[in-house]
Amino acid sequence: MTRRVLSVEFGDLDAASSGRFNGWVYLTPDDLGVAYEDVAIATPLGDAPAWLVPADPARASKRWMIGVHGRAVKRSEVLRAVPVFRDAGYDSLIVSYRNDGEAPRSADYRYALGDREWIDVEEAMRYALDHGAEELVLMGWSMGGATVLQALTRSLYREHVIGVVLESPVVDWIATLDFQVTLRRLPAVVRYLVLAMFRSRWGGILTGLAEPLDLDRMDFVRRARELHTPILLLHSDDDGFVPSTASRALAVARPDIVTFVPFEVARHTKLWNYDPERWEGAIRDWLAALDAPRGTHSNLA
Repeated sequence: MTRRVLSVEFGDLDAASSGRFNGWVYLTPDDLGVAYEDVAIATPLGDAPAWLVPADPARASKRWMIGVHGRAVKRSEVLRAVPVFRDAGYDSLIVSYRNDGEAPRSADYRYALGDREWIDVEEAMRYALDHGAEELVLMGWSMGGATVLQALTRSLYREHVIGVVLESPVVDWIATLDFQVTLRRLPAVVRYLVLAMFRSRWGGILTGLAEPLDLDRMDFVRRARELHTPILLLHSDDDGFVPSTASRALAVARPDIVTFVPFEVARHTKLWNYDPERWEGAIRDWLAALDAPRGTHSNLA
């Protein structure tokens, strides 16, 4: 396969010895050609940078989308969602969170799989409400999906959330771990050791985590009955990193609130890249359904 380089956003191709691909397409809101502001979200660890992209003035409302990126990437990942929300009348707040390389570090400088990152998302929710938002839609990508689900169930401001969009999400971390163990053909004992390390204080010696993680609290298939907010769930059966099995299980458990849109071929967090028309159309239709009478959300699996 041969690809033509259209532009270089940063770095020197002549001097570079290595590189990697991502699917972000847009690195900053400048690439979208729309007005935006650089804002700071006050978190318990310090100010975290965010982009605020106002809605199309002709469609502006009191609704905001808060976009949360996945593990080991940055907020640029979420920019692909801005145009469809902007056109639907939503301001978009694209946030960073602890340990992502832009927001402040925690003392242990480790990801907590959403179990602590949600605190920073809660502060973004408060920022939105303090700046004119009345209703919120939370959108999470990959680990950002796990983080959003924690915010949805634990935040003081959860009553303002009218919907959740999950893109290639981690709905159950144990299912994701099982998939990775199988993919790498590791012995079953590895699974039990990893789970034990995450759950125990002694495991912090190896993981570097300051506190154990409550993996059961991050299993939203098991906790499905605790969810009461409309959810749009976009996941590819060919994800390759986070299996779609837990997403499908959540859709089966809660067909009353979950609209599941399955994809094929597309890899992890690359659904828009593979089929932008279908991806944007699913979000557009789902947002329109938020204004319709209760019960119009359907399971599309």
